[in-house]
Order: sequence, then structure tokens, then C-alpha cells
Amino acid sequence: MTDLNKNIKIENHGVIPKEEEQATPEELYARLIEKIKHYHPSADDLRMIDKAYNFAKKSHGDQKRKSGEPYIIHPIHTALILADLELDKESIMAGLLHDVMEDTAATREIMIKEFGEEVTDLVDGVTKLTKLDYDVDKVEEQAENLRKMFLAMAKDIRVILIKLADRLHNMRTLMYMTPEKQKEKSKETMDIYAPIADRLGISKIKIELDDLALRYLEPEKYKELVDGVHERLEHREEFMSNLIAEVAGYIEKAGIKATIDGRVKHYFSIYKKMTMQHKTLDQIYDVFAVRIIVDSVMECYGALGIIHEKYTPVPGRFKDYIAMPKQNMYQSLHTTLIGPNGQPFEIQIRTYEMHKTAEYGIAAHWKYKENITGDGDNEEQKIAWLRQILEWQRDMSDNHEFINLLKDDLNMFSERVYCFTPNGDVKNLPSGSTPIDFAYSIHSAVGNKMVGARVNGKMVNIDYKLQNGDRVEIITSNNSTGPSRDWLKVVQSTQAKNKINVWFKQQNKEENIVKGKELIEKYCKAKNINLSEILKPAYMEKVRLKYSYKEWDSLIASIGHGGLKEGQIVNKLLDEYEKEHKVEITDDDVLKDTNNNKANVPRKSNSKSGIIVEGMDDVAVRFSKCCSPVPGDEIVGFVTRGRGVSIHRTDCINIMNLPDIERGRLIEASWAADEGKQDGKYMTEIVIYANNRVGILTDLSRIFTERNIDVNSINSRTSKSDIATITMTFAIQGTEELNSLIAKIRTIDSIIDIERTSS
Repeated sequence: MTDLNKNIKIENHGVIPKEEEQATPEELYARLIEKIKHYHPSADDLRMIDKAYNFAKKSHGDQKRKSGEPYIIHPIHTALILADLELDKESIMAGLLHDVMEDTAATREIMIKEFGEEVTDLVDGVTKLTKLDYDVDKVEEQAENLRKMFLAMAKDIRVILIKLADRLHNMRTLMYMTPEKQKEKSKETMDIYAPIADRLGISKIKIELDDLALRYLEPEKYKELVDGVHERLEHREEFMSNLIAEVAGYIEKAGIKATIDGRVKHYFSIYKKMTMQHKTLDQIYDVFAVRIIVDSVMECYGALGIIHEKYTPVPGRFKDYIAMPKQNMYQSLHTTLIGPNGQPFEIQIRTYEMHKTAEYGIAAHWKYKENITGDGDNEEQKIAWLRQILEWQRDMSDNHEFINLLKDDLNMFSERVYCFTPNGDVKNLPSGSTPIDFAYSIHSAVGNKMVGARVNGKMVNIDYKLQNGDRVEIITSNNSTGPSRDWLKVVQSTQAKNKINVWFKQQNKEENIVKGKELIEKYCKAKNINLSEILKPAYMEKVRLKYSYKEWDSLIASIGHGGLKEGQIVNKLLDEYEKEHKVEITDDDVLKDTNNNKANVPRKSNSKSGIIVEGMDDVAVRFSKCCSPVPGDEIVGFVTRGRGVSIHRTDCINIMNLPDIERGRLIEASWAADEGKQDGKYMTEIVIYANNRVGILTDLSRIFTERNIDVNSINSRTSKSDIATITMTFAIQGTEELNSLIAKIRTIDSIIDIERTSS
């Protein structure tokens, strides 16, 4: 008997049911217990879950969420999502407790005593690194937290499931955050968390995260899409219902028991297809799909044969993910057909077990009854991608490089090409991959020694684009000199890019260390900086941590190959030196200054420049080009020989490293409050470091144009490691406008860091 659902399912992601939205913590917790009892065969003993709930509730106390609700609401919702995935009791407990170590006084020791090491490790794996001993920018902070999470995932995959549940509920309640925070969290979700859910095959969470992120990143397009889909659903509901009934009739007549329903593809999937294919909603014909779920693989192919007999298949639109599963374990048959009225539609055919895996991914295989751990051979095979991430962590000390590599890999995951080794093993690679990608997917040594390739028995160029079904043979030689830098321009897989970069770093490390040291010495000599004073182990250690390198030599090597700028590192070392060598003012100094003031009554001099110089009248004032001060900066004057007073920022490198003999020329200066160039413009200069890509200068220019800021000059250079250094000089009114501009520039994709010039 066929189980037929003629209604077309359409998900309303992010809308929490009214009964849940208005429920008290006690009512929500009662629902959680009901869910656990429904799927857990040994749910009679729930004392530890009760204990976790009461502990979390007491620990969070009077804490409130942005919505004004008691904070405990969030951990309960997180646990409810985990219960939807039918996870074990330890995961539910960790979901209830996941914020106590981060947001309350509860320590790891207390947690272990109360709940044991297993639950504590799960909570600790989700907990952010909140107490770092050094200043970190947003990218570095994000990278460090992700590194910590991946290491915890390697020990126990449930860590990421809890994190995804936590993020999903936060996204469902994002309406209470500021617009800036909404976009920040949505971008991180779309870049990192939704793709991770996709990687692990958890479409139930991945789909909702994508749709929620799109809602806040592109609100107008999202609303237009939702309205458009609903409008088309009204017009096509009768057609789809009749089609489902017709398909069900054919399947039932063939004696195949099946569940058949119709559904609307999720909004982000439709949006992505419209964007990538440059189509309107009217031109996307597989917005609606029919799904057939059967008992066995044999019945999947049987149903496919019946469907292809009754309807005309669209050439090139059939995909067999049963014979060739996706990396995230997804299996299904996809085919596009021409309907009775000439309208194309899509059908997906899978077994019930495949459907469960498609919905829950790795969570479908994590069951209390299986007692699976992250170390089991079977489970390890299912999360091979995680092992690759851990390899990158070992190979890379640069956080910015790690986060970009991770994003690239996650973004490439959806479009794949399947090729075969001469032995018939399948290699699953990003679309557009070359034989080089194939070689590195086998082993680093194969890629490093590759000298050529045969595809389907014929020699091909190394930049040949692999096609589905290609049989690839890699030709290697022990006399190979290793990969070429040009390979980085043609490879597609993140794995290959990383392995090629690692090879070059290892080969040239000694040379880069020598070059890096020379650059630092040359910089210090030009700026009259005593290198021996700032190159102390304590200062070096703090700077190493700031840039997240495993050792000092790796940081120096990065300067040598262009990943870091020598001025950046020297300035950070100087900052550490200055912290320990603050000038102490004695009582004698104060008395001496007082006597001098009595003898020379200070006079404030107003200049057309908008600067007040203490003790001088009608003096020529000019702004130094080395640090380009603007209103709002702390400033100091320097009495030059014959050219009046030059105004510098107090953090200017030239002022900070002024020889003692010249310090007598420093004089107090300040910005005029009501006089001078109130409405004037001041030239300033910033240096932008970014991962080089096409269009980055266009993105920068757009921001300056939107803000009506006149750019005086722009200079860009790119290092061997493809890091762009962009120097921009422009007119600005003051630090408030400058800080706002820099904050906006930081939102551009690929930006690594921004500095004001001070040299």
C-alpha cells in the first residue's frame, strides 16, 4: 500500500511555534523529557538530566537574553534540537549545560565533580576561548575558537552537534540583536556552520541555518523569494497534487510499497541557483520536487525504471548518488522529467534508511545503543574530512590562512566530480579539479613527485579539467624537482593548495628566515631603532602569540616570504618595550617644570591650522607626513630648524624613537576646540593587508565613493604568497570618521588587517 501525501510541504524556517515561544522554562523542559522518552529505550532514569537542568537554571540565575526571557530558555531549546536528532542523554545534558562554563561561575573542576568527565569535555569543547593573554582581531579570535572546536570534535563528534544546535536556536532568535550583529552572525553561519552541517550530512539543520542567514543578509531578496514561491505554490498546487497521485498510481501498480510526497526546495537553494545561473524564479523549474521513499535499494532502481518509462527524462539531469554517494554519506537517485503538460519536475528516490541519513547525517549513526566513539574505524571513515582539518591545523601556524582555507573548502563541497584510479577506487573532488588535485588526493608524495597524467589512457595537460567518470593515472618521477608555484593557479581543491604551500614553506624556510631577519634589521636601521633592546624573549613570545605562530622562526620566515610586514612586527615589539619602559616623572622634575613655568608664563597660540601650540605665537605649523595626524588623535609638536613646528601623533614611531638629545624640542600641542579648520580635511594614510583577489580594489573604491571621501593616492603590491598590501592616502575630517571608515572596510571579504601609517 502506497503512503500518499498530496500536500506540498513548505518549511517555515525560523518561526518558533506560538506555544513554544510563550512557554515557561518548566513547560519547555517537560516537552524535552517527552521527546527523550519517545526515542530513548532506557529513558526511565532521567535523574542526571534533571540534575543538569536544575544546575544550569541555578547557575544562570537571573541572567536574561536580549529578548528579555530567562536565559535558561536558550539551553533548553538547544537540548530540544538535540532531542530532535535523537541524541544520547550525555549530549542532552551537555546541551543544557553548554553555557555555564562560559557565562557563569561554574568551573571545569565543579563540572567534573557533578557530571563526570564525558559531559564536561562536551561542554568544554563548545565553550569559546574567552580568556586569551593577547589581543586578537576578529578573524584570529574566530580561528582560535574553531581550532579548539575541531580538536574537541576529533575526540567526540557530538561537540559539533551541540554547537550546531546552539547556533540554530541563536539564529532563530536573531531578531532581538542589532542589525550589525544580525549580519555578523548570519555571515559566520553561512560561511562556517551551515557548510559544516552540510559536510556532516545534517540537512535538517543545514537547510534551516542557510534560510535564516539569507533572511538577515539579503532581507529584501529573501522576502521577494518567499512571496514568489508562495504565489507559485497557489497556482501549481493542483498540478503537483495530481502529479503526486499519478506517480503514486504507477508505483502502486508495480507492486512497490512507498511513501510519496511533494515538497518545495528550501529558499537558499533556490536563491543560490538563481544567482549562479543568472535566472529569475520563473526560470527555475525544479522549485517543487516529488520524493519517493521505498524499503530497498532494488526498489529504488525499480521505481526509477517505472518513472522513466512513464515520463520523458531530461538529458543530463540524472544523478545516481546511491552508487556514488556524496562525501557526507548522502544517497538518493535524482532525475528531472517532463510532466503531462510539458512542465519539467524533479523526482528523488531513496530508501527509508537513506532518508534518515539525509536528514540527520552523522547524527543518524550516533546512537546510545551503538556506543560509538570518535575513535572507531567505521566512524572515523565517515568523518575523514575532520582528519583533514586537523592536518591543516598542524601544518598552518597562520590563523588568517587557516580560516580562509577552511572557508574555501566548505564552499567547494557542494559541487563535486567523481573520478577513478587505475584500480577502480573513487576520488571525490571539487568541480573543475585537475590531475594535480587528483594526485594530492592520493598522497602528498604523489603530488610532489608528479610529472604528468593520463586520463582514459591518453596523456593530458596538468590543467585538464576532470570530468565525471574519468579514469586518471598519475605519472611520477623520483627526479622531480617538486611542485611549481604555477600549480597554485590551476588547482581547485583546498587539500592540494595546502599541500603545495606546505612544500614551499618547508623547502624555503631557512632562506625565508634569513631574508626575514635582514628585513627587520634594515627596517630598524632606517628608523633608528635599537634592535637588541626590543628583541627580548618576553616581547618576542607575546608577539608570536599575537600572530598565532608555533615558533619565532616561523614568524620570521613569514616576513621573509611576504606573509607579514616587518614594520608590523617591529612596531608590536616596540609596544611591548614601551609598556615596560614608561618614563617615570620624579618630584624634582615637577618642581623644575613649575619654576620654568613661573619664569616663562605659557601662552597659547592659535593657528589657522586648528592647532594650539603651548608657549608660542604666530608660529608656522605643519602636519608630519610620517603619521598624518587628524582631529581626535593625541598630538605633540616638534620644533624644527627653520621650518616651524611639525605636528605628530604621540604614537608616531619617529617620536617614540627620538634620540634623547632631540627630546628637548618636543612641545605640547592640542586641537583647537572652536577655532581653526573645523570643517577642513586632513590627509591621512592607511595600509590594508588582504588576500589578493579580483575586485578587491573595486570594493574599496565603492566604500570611499559612498562616503564621498576624496582618495589622493592608492598603491598596491602583492607578495609571493598572494597577500596584497594596499596603501591609500585620502582626506578626512577626524578620527571619528576614520574609525567608521576602517570598520566598514573590515567587512569586505578577504581583508586581513588595517593599519594607520606611523613610519
